[in-house]
Amino acid sequence: MRMLRRPGLGLAVVAGLLLAAQSAASATNVNVSLWDKGDTSMDMMDEAKPMGMAMMDPSAMATMMPMAAMGITVDQTTVPAGEVTFAVTNDSKAIIHEMVLAPVSDRSRALPYSTDDLRVDEEAAGSLGEVSELEPGKSGALTVTLTPGDYLLYCNIPGHYILGMWTLITVTP
Repeated sequence: MRMLRRPGLGLAVVAGLLLAAQSAASATNVNVSLWDKGDTSMDMMDEAKPMGMAMMDPSAMATMMPMAAMGITVDQTTVPAGEVTFAVTNDSKAIIHEMVLAPVSDRSRALPYSTDDLRVDEEAAGSLGEVSELEPGKSGALTVTLTPGDYLLYCNIPGHYILGMWTLITVTP
């Protein structure tokens, strides 16, 4: 057995391993489900009122959102600041979905939305990353370092966002 001649080096290696283990343990995982009410969900576009964040009267939100044709569900809506991994699964049986992450500075302000394209302008909204275009049943992940504040997860496939496919999370200090 060979002994280290520099005890300080051995301690530095051990300390580094402990810090790496502590950092990995402090990372947060958020399970994200992308869902819809079946392959006819897009047929609801003509009759649906826009359900994007701040697109509807706040008093109507509690009654309208449960009727949404599509949505995003997370297993936790509050997470600590730091590294966060969003483990995203498209739980749809027939429709492609994606998840985009953006910061929210004001919950009462609608995202920059193009009614012509039926999409959010991701650059103007400040996209922090995405898990793009997941086929039904497929999964993906996005890992980012988040600071305290509010963040929006949304699907930006044309029409999906206004059909209710978004949710908010809060990052605490």
